[in-house]
Amino acid sequence: PMTGEMMLRQAANVVANRRKAYGDPATSMAAVARRWSITLGHAVTPAKVALGLIDLKLARLAANPGHIDSMVDIAGYAAVLREVNQ
Repeated sequence: PMTGEMMLRQAANVVANRRKAYGDPATSMAAVARRWSITLGHAVTPAKVALGLIDLKLARLAANPGHIDSMVDIAGYAAVLREVNQ
């Protein structure tokens, strides 16, 4: 079984792989924030995007509390939130 420490390592690997594939997470979250701002009709910050994605994963966990990928994604988005807030 995956320990919490193993899960955090996996989340770090996911964030690193996404950085290689899509570039800096802060830049990516800013691009999503611009799009969401248009869609929603009000300003959305990159931090709100990260929080929104965490909320999405929490909603999925509510339906399936043992889904490890959602847990890993939450940890990854928390790391991205840290980066966009720097």
